[in-house]
Amino acid sequence: MTDTPLVLAIDTSTDMCVGVASGDTVLATRRDDDRRAHVEHLAARIREVLAEAGASLGDLTDIVVGLGPGPFTGLRVGIATAETLAWAGNVRLHGVCSLDVVAYEHAHEHQPEADFVVAADARRKELYWARYAADGSRVGEPQVSVPAALPDLVVVGPGADLYPLVHHGRVDAGPRALDPGLLARVGLGLPSAGDQPLYLRRPDAVAPTTRKSALVSHKRLTIGRA
Repeated sequence: MTDTPLVLAIDTSTDMCVGVASGDTVLATRRDDDRRAHVEHLAARIREVLAEAGASLGDLTDIVVGLGPGPFTGLRVGIATAETLAWAGNVRLHGVCSLDVVAYEHAHEHQPEADFVVAADARRKELYWARYAADGSRVGEPQVSVPAALPDLVVVGPGADLYPLVHHGRVDAGPRALDPGLLARVGLGLPSAGDQPLYLRRPDAVAPTTRKSALVSHKRLTIGRA
């Protein structure tokens, strides 16, 4: 028996990302950019990466899941799946901010000399984003806003090139997607983001405050009468 953790990583905040790592070694990854098919494909991709890694659910020591920020439906699929697998396999579950994973890669691969921003598509002509120090540590909480509200800093991440105005005429090099292998490899060392999805927006669907009558109104009964 080895003490090396065997980690399954799941993130559905943008693309569907799944990875398995044993310590510092990435064993398998999958990415699916069909953001409307998370429900249909996620379980299959998890089976694939576990098979490629030569592992089963019972072999896992930890599951790391990206908590967003991200759209409601896609994010729920990944988090609910991770929670279910952790419960079924009696595996430790860790929730991290998805933007922190991209920031880690940028800080370690590109070694910026100043603060930078990681951005992701929030739809509705807005971006999810967070500011980071040069070492990759997050400065403040993730936010959602129009692109023009982002700080005038280098912008990386999956939403970086959706609105060119955020670059202010610069060519900002850096990662443009979350790396599922990196999430599996370093996720246990990233700051905990708690256990709740980072939606940042209130849901569009709300519970009605008044009951809708099923009775036919008097006004409707009189329509068509002389």
